[in-house]
Amino acid sequence: MKNKLLPALMLALLILQIAASFALISDGHTEIMPDVYVGIDISYGDVAEAKAVIDQVSSFTNLIVIGTSKITWYPNKLNETFNYAYNKGLSFISLPPALADRIFNASAQFVTRSEWYAYARSTWGDRLLGFYYLDEPGGRQQDLNRTWTGNLTADGSSYTDAAYRFTETVSLNLEHSRRNATSYKAFTADYSLYWFDYEAGYDTVFAEFGWNYSRQLNVALCRGAATLHNKEWGAIMSWTYTAPPYIESGEELYNDMVLAYENGAKYILVFDGNEGWTGGILKEEHLAAMRRFWDYVQENPGKSNPISDRTAYVLPEAYGFGFRGPEDHIWGLWEADSLSRNVSISVASLLRDYGEKLDIVYEDGLKPGDASGYKQLLYWNAYALPPPRISVMSPENITYDEGNITLTFTVNTPSPWMAYSLDGQEQITCSENATLSNLPEGHHNITFYAKDEFGTLGMSETIFFSVDLSDPFPLVPVCAVIVLVAVMIVGACLLVYLKKRKRQAANALRS
Repeated sequence: MKNKLLPALMLALLILQIAASFALISDGHTEIMPDVYVGIDISYGDVAEAKAVIDQVSSFTNLIVIGTSKITWYPNKLNETFNYAYNKGLSFISLPPALADRIFNASAQFVTRSEWYAYARSTWGDRLLGFYYLDEPGGRQQDLNRTWTGNLTADGSSYTDAAYRFTETVSLNLEHSRRNATSYKAFTADYSLYWFDYEAGYDTVFAEFGWNYSRQLNVALCRGAATLHNKEWGAIMSWTYTAPPYIESGEELYNDMVLAYENGAKYILVFDGNEGWTGGILKEEHLAAMRRFWDYVQENPGKSNPISDRTAYVLPEAYGFGFRGPEDHIWGLWEADSLSRNVSISVASLLRDYGEKLDIVYEDGLKPGDASGYKQLLYWNAYALPPPRISVMSPENITYDEGNITLTFTVNTPSPWMAYSLDGQEQITCSENATLSNLPEGHHNITFYAKDEFGTLGMSETIFFSVDLSDPFPLVPVCAVIVLVAVMIVGACLLVYLKKRKRQAANALRS
C-alpha cells in the first residue's frame, strides 16, 4: 500500500509546485520581489497623462508612484490606472484612495473601504506595494512648515518630550489614514528626522536627493534608521531648483541613482512634477539617464555594503538635529546647542573617512554591549576628531653641504592652513613644496603643522638635520701635490733616459 501511495504523493507535490509557479506569473511578469524598484513618481495630471508616462518608461522601470489627487480621489480612476500599470508589468504605490467611508469600485458600485482593499488584493496582488502617507513629516517639523505633528512648542519641554510628541502624533495620523489598509506598507519621503519617521510606524522612507544637501549624509541617516528598525529604505531624486528646470542634469541624475543603488536602496525613484503640479519636468536627457541606470542595474546586481562592513555613528536619544550645517535647529524648535557643532563636524569627518560605509543611528535603538551587526560603533560622547597626519620627505635627518633645502611633505586630508617652525621659532605658513634659503651652518630642527577643514590641528615629528658649508675635501692643495708628483716622475724618467744615452755614447767612442 505504501509503495502505491508514494508515486501518487510525488505526483501531487509536483502538481502543487507547478501550480505555485504559475500562480506567481501574471502577463509574463513574476510576482517575486526584485532586488530594487526603479520608477517615477507622477505628481500631476489625470489618467491619460499617467498612462502616457507609463508607456514612456515601462521598458526601463518596474515601479510607478501615483502621486496626484486627480486620480487617487476617484477610485475608479485609480483602478483604471492600476490596471494599466499592472498589464505593463509594473508594481505601483499611490496616495491612499479617497478618504470617504464609501467609495466606487471599478464598476462604479458603492463599496465600503474594507471591500475596496479586498478587491485590490484579489485584483493586483503584491504588485500594489502600499500607499504614500503624510508627505515629509520630519522635514516639515524641522522647518515648522505645515507640520503633521500638532503644535509642538519649546516652552517647558525637552528633546525627549518633542521626540515623544512627534512620533505619537505622526503615528496617530498614520493609523487614521491607514484604516483597513494595514496589510499594505506605509511609505513617505523625507529630508530630516528619518529615525523618528520609522519610530512613528513607516515601513519605508525615501531619502530626498535634492537641493545642495549631501547625498551621502542623507543615506547614512536614512539607511541607519531603516537598518536598526529592520525596515527598507529608498531614495527619491527631487528638485534641485525652485524654478525650471527644477531637477538636476541627466548626468547628475544618473550619478545620484547609482549612488543610491550602490548604498543599498531598495527603492530608487525620480520625482516628476512642477511647482503647480500641472505638468512633468523630465526631459529626454533624464529619461536617457534612467535607461542607462536600468542597464547598469542589470549588469551589476546586488551592489551594496553589508552591515558587517559598515560603521555606525551613534547619536544621543531624542537628539532631533537637522544636520544641514553646525547651526541647524533641533526639532525645528531650538537653536543649535553646545553639542551641535561637535556632532556636525564629527559626521563630516566620518563621511570623509568612511564614505558609503557610514550609518548614523540613535543609542536607544541599540542593546547594551550589542553592535547590532555593525563592524564598529562610534558614540557621540566618545569620538574625537583625528588630527591631520603629516608625512615629511624633506629635510631628512642628515647633514647638508648647502644652505638651500627643499621642504617636501604631504597631509592626508584637505588642509587650508599649513606651516612650519624652524629651530623652535614662530610658525611660518607654507605650501607642500617650499624652500629654506641661506641656512647658516650648524644644527637645525623643523616641525610641520596643518589644520583640516574643521580646524583640527595636526603636527609632524620633529626633523633634526645639520648644515656644513666647509669644503669636504681640499681640492686645490691636492691638485698641487698631484702636479708636483707628476713633475717629479717625469723628471726622474728624463734623468734615467739621459744617463742611458750618455752610457751608450761612451761605449760607442771606446769601440
